[in-house]
Amino acid sequence: MSDQVTSELNEVFRSVFDNPNIQISENTTSNDIVGWDSFSHMNLIIAIELHFNIEFTQSEAIEFKTVGELIQSIEKKIKPA
Repeated sequence: MSDQVTSELNEVFRSVFDNPNIQISENTTSNDIVGWDSFSHMNLIIAIELHFNIEFTQSEAIEFKTVGELIQSIEKKIKPA
């Protein structure tokens, strides 16, 4: 797992949830982040898409169970073809 992607993603989480103390890991779930509900999840997905210049399908956006799954998807999408 890319430390660079994880680091950048952590900053996105901190911004979306307005919490500079958030520290994500591949095992982080919505239960671990205060305020992570369905509404903030969509805000998070949009922020990630903008930050990494990628797009998720609707089904991808709702299927992530852990931050690790999210990171894997980001890494696949940002790899050059």
